[in-house]
Amino acid sequence: MKAIVVHAAQDLRLETCSSRDPGDDEVQVQIERGGICGSDLHYFQHGGFGTVKLREPMILGHEVSGRVVQVGKNATDISQGQLVAVSPSRPCAACEYCLQGMPNHCIDMRFYGSAMPFPHIQGAFRQILTVHKNQCADAQGLSAAEAAMAEPLAVTIHAARQAGNLVGKRVLITGCGPIGLLCALVAQRAGAKEVVTTDISDYPLVMAQHLGADTTVNVTSDDSPLQSFYAGKGYFDTLFECTGVAAALAQAIPAMKPRGVIVQLGLGGDMTLPVQQMTAKELQLRGSFRFHEEFFTGVTWMKTKKIDVNPLITHTLELDQMQQAFTLATDRSVALKVQLDFS
Repeated sequence: MKAIVVHAAQDLRLETCSSRDPGDDEVQVQIERGGICGSDLHYFQHGGFGTVKLREPMILGHEVSGRVVQVGKNATDISQGQLVAVSPSRPCAACEYCLQGMPNHCIDMRFYGSAMPFPHIQGAFRQILTVHKNQCADAQGLSAAEAAMAEPLAVTIHAARQAGNLVGKRVLITGCGPIGLLCALVAQRAGAKEVVTTDISDYPLVMAQHLGADTTVNVTSDDSPLQSFYAGKGYFDTLFECTGVAAALAQAIPAMKPRGVIVQLGLGGDMTLPVQQMTAKELQLRGSFRFHEEFFTGVTWMKTKKIDVNPLITHTLELDQMQQAFTLATDRSVALKVQLDFS
């Protein structure tokens, strides 16, 4: 079978690798769709992000869906031909954090396409993938493209849990890539009174407006693009910071109300924080990292039409066009979620 393997920055190859039959508690999935994520782009463009660097070739990818082709004897609730969204989250279920209900912080987490541990955890961008039955969410009724959006949607549902009650809150979202736009949808679903989004490109802001954002701001428009929200010690109750860029956070802090909540999703490496301003306003900074059970919540929300992810899927390219797909995915002036067709 074929797999997408990154060897170093700008060194992406389509290679042949082996597959294996499922064990008793596993199923084998023929992958149909795979979404290119921000972390995939970091590996492709820079060979990693922050302190996380490639030290060996690694199969990329963790946003996938496909059809079950083989079923282990204990996977009785899954059938051949079934469309499933595959969760990349594979905690050990035995370490102290798993036992405390924090599986996303598992000490022995094996999350697809991650260079954090060594040897690296090989990813899901391959034509055949053998997975544990518990990773499979029934996606019948969805398209394969929709099902492959379960992972980024889960990231934003987890972030909303970190933020706390959003009912009646004014929400600012910095960065309108797929994660930022999904944050906007989830915040609306969670009862936010007002959602304002920012970005450096007009195209994702147009999409944010289409998805229901109340106000959109291109932060390149002037030197202080959020100035109108600074009066009276700030305007927003909650910030979802989705860029990982220190300047985006610095611009947003004066727009936050005292005792507001900042949820940091963007991973761009270390950031310099305006600690004095945050302290004076008694702002709470909360990290948001991955997810676990929220994956299945996201699939349910899509199946019941509570969230429509289709507008975010702007391009689908064939597997042999992977180089063009990764290049396209870096261009936020024309693309949001770029998916690969593995079928």
